[in-house]
Amino acid sequence: MSQSSLWWILAGCLVGLELLSGTFYLLMLALGAGAGALLAHAGFPLTAQIVAAAVVGGGAVTSWYLRMRGRGTTATTASANPDALDIGQTVHVSHWSAERTAHVRYRGTEWQARFQGDGHPESGSYRIAAVDANQLILEKV
Repeated sequence: MSQSSLWWILAGCLVGLELLSGTFYLLMLALGAGAGALLAHAGFPLTAQIVAAAVVGGGAVTSWYLRMRGRGTTATTASANPDALDIGQTVHVSHWSAERTAHVRYRGTEWQARFQGDGHPESGSYRIAAVDANQLILEKV
């Protein structure tokens, strides 16, 4: 098997791991592996391929990190905050307890919910304002 094939396999594995983990940084390392593969195609020695992969992959990771840090976050995907997809969704509450908690059906299962706001909530539609562990924090729509 040629060196370029090994580099392409490594790049593909890094992309696959990124899909499983949700970290954008593995894609940057896959770019580095792609640079190593291109140098292997061009006939450069293994040392040059490794250096190019390290410089391109490391540089891409560093630049992405600095870009995200400048925005005040290092989170790059929704999987870094899986609750973000739930926020803003609506649920129907049929009965509230005296402690301002309820059980609601959401995404095919029962969830505990807590009312965020003043007063005693009434039955009706509520919007998910936050997720605290396995509890939905609700606000009136």
